[in-house]
This record gives sequence, C-alpha cells and structure tokens, in this order.
Amino acid sequence: MKLYFLPLLFILLFFTSCSEYQNVLKGDDSAAKLKMAESLYQVGTKGKYKKALRLMEQIVPLYRGKPQAEKLMYMYSNTFYELEDYFVAGYQFERFESSYPKSDSVERAAYKSAKSYYELSPRFSLDQTDTRKALEKLQAYVNKYPNSQFRQESNALVKELREKLERKDIETADQYLLIGKQIGSFKPAIDAYDNFVSDHPGSIYREHAFYGRFEAAYNRAINSIPSVVEERLITAKGYYNQYLKYYKEGEMKADADELLATVEKLLSTYETTTTEN
Repeated sequence: MKLYFLPLLFILLFFTSCSEYQNVLKGDDSAAKLKMAESLYQVGTKGKYKKALRLMEQIVPLYRGKPQAEKLMYMYSNTFYELEDYFVAGYQFERFESSYPKSDSVERAAYKSAKSYYELSPRFSLDQTDTRKALEKLQAYVNKYPNSQFRQESNALVKELREKLERKDIETADQYLLIGKQIGSFKPAIDAYDNFVSDHPGSIYREHAFYGRFEAAYNRAINSIPSVVEERLITAKGYYNQYLKYYKEGEMKADADELLATVEKLLSTYETTTTEN
C-alpha cells in the first residue's frame, strides 16, 4: 500500500512546488521572489538556475541600492555563468566588480568575468577577436590580483590563449606562402612571418617563422623581374643569417642550408657576369 502511494506523493509534491513557483513569479512580493530565487539558486541544477533567473530578472531593478543588492547581483551574474551564457556573464560580473569594489566576492567576480571571455574564445581556425579580448581580460586580472587563489589557473588560461593565437598566426603566414606560390606574390607572406617573429618572441613556432620568411623571400626573388632579382636574393640570404643566429642546430637547419646553397649558386651567376663585364 505504501509503495502504491509513494509515486502519487511525489507527483503531488511536484505540482504543489510548480504551483507555488508560478504564484510567486506572477505575484508582487519581491521579498518572496528573492527568497525563492536564493533557494532555487542553491540547488545548483540547470533547471533551477533557469527558474531562479526568471525571478531575479524581475527583482534586480527593485533591489538596486538596497543591502540585499550585493548578494543578489552576484547570484544574478553567476546564474548566467552557470547557464553558459558567457557573453552576458562577463558583462554582469564586470558591473558587479565596478559596483562593489569592496565586496568579499569581488575577486571571484573579476576572475569569472575574465573566464567568461575565455569561454567565448573560438577554435584557432576562426576569427580570434574574442581570444584577444579574453587574453587582455585575463592578463588584467592577474596584474590586479597577483596573489589571487585563481592565479595559477589564470596563468594556464593565458598560456593556452597565447598558443592559440600563435597557431592562428603561423598558419595564416603559411597560407600566405601557399597562395604566393600559386599567384607569384610573396610579400604578404614575408610580412606575416615578420610580424609573427615580432609578436611572439617565445613561441614554439618561432623557428618555423624564421625559416618561412627565408623561403618566402627566396621565392619572391626568383619570381621577380630580372632587374631586382639579385637584390632580393641578397635580402633572402640576410633572412637566412637571421635564422642561423638563433637556430644553429635547429630542426629546419638542413632545409635552410639546402635553400641557401641554391641562393648562393644564383648569386654567383651575377658575380660572374660582373667580372666578365
């Protein structure tokens, strides 16, 4: 008999709970809405967060400037975060940080704001505007809270985002080189590799960029009009020397040396022509 009534009891409790929520949601009692929102928020499930958010959206404007506002605004911001609405979460946590700079939760809010922008960062093959913004936010957080409990995780996220930007930039440069070989235009590739070397001094792809710049310069030279070939071969050789300065025992050294031999062979023909004249 007890087993028979148990499912009925659960069903009754469920509908009673739903009815209570609807009554509070549609009512005018802001205190009741806040109390129920806090209760739902504490459960911490996606469904409860959604219900809590509906209540909070109604009362956030009503509690501005009141003692309860600080706690409410943190819950409000974090609810968006838990629901993975990171664009809104980042914005709301920023507002919380500026509105309650002395709050015990301000450091956590600042971290979650930066982390929200990190979550918006797309895979490396897509446009990286959001990645750059996330990197800026995380670096600003680390600088502002150097002793934060989230410092180690923040540094790891910064490292991950930097590597994503590096991969995007080196593959963009490689793409320019590939396109150059198809259409005979190599200046964009040289510039892209040059920018990579300047922008990412500690990158694992740095040797690749030095070699890529040398290769692009060589291709530019041999695809130029005769009057500028020698000058551009000399420029290419200069890029080889820059590669050698940093990577005397580099993984791409053999390829670089082979390409240099070709460059020097071509340059020697100009020396011969000069001597004959």
